[in-house]
Amino acid sequence: MDKFLTHTGIAAPLKRSAVDTDQIIPAVYLKRVTKTGFEDALFANWRQDPEFLLNQDAYRESTVLIAGPDFGTGSSREHAVWAIQQGGFNAVIAPSFSDIFRNNCGKNGLIVVELAEQVVAKLWSIIETDPQTEITVDVEKLLVEVPSHGLSEKFAMNADTQNRFLNGLDDIAISLKHSDAITAFEKSRPTWFAAKKTN
Repeated sequence: MDKFLTHTGIAAPLKRSAVDTDQIIPAVYLKRVTKTGFEDALFANWRQDPEFLLNQDAYRESTVLIAGPDFGTGSSREHAVWAIQQGGFNAVIAPSFSDIFRNNCGKNGLIVVELAEQVVAKLWSIIETDPQTEITVDVEKLLVEVPSHGLSEKFAMNADTQNRFLNGLDDIAISLKHSDAITAFEKSRPTWFAAKKTN
């Protein structure tokens, strides 16, 4: 997992609430056996509409997604996180998220930022007025900033999750930090726990 300290980019105002994981990535794409190549799956059904947000030139290069309340509801699927990341997004801002989706994001390096609905509405208005407006998500300071409009908003993040991002730690990397203790434990196990050798 890459370290994530700050990100600055333009944003896409996805003015929809209760966006579930099946809308983020339709189930048909879950048959793939790799963790890559899901950029074409992101909002695949919605993209069939030429007027859909991400089909518009103004938002094709956006790297921050700003959505309505209850983003990422529905079934748990890491594929939804992969599709968002591979679709070019480094952060998602919304008033609220599904807990399972939030946890999957933390394990895969996608920032989720929870801001009040009125702040999200203000961001939507700013972006729609000028789609090239840059937004900064700062994980060190836990701030969302829009310098051109004097906007600066604090957001909350679990300390363990923040540590993951700042140090680029996935579950395996966190486990390996305890490799000496794991090795010592394995050596202390009774021999009858050891796997039997097969000829």
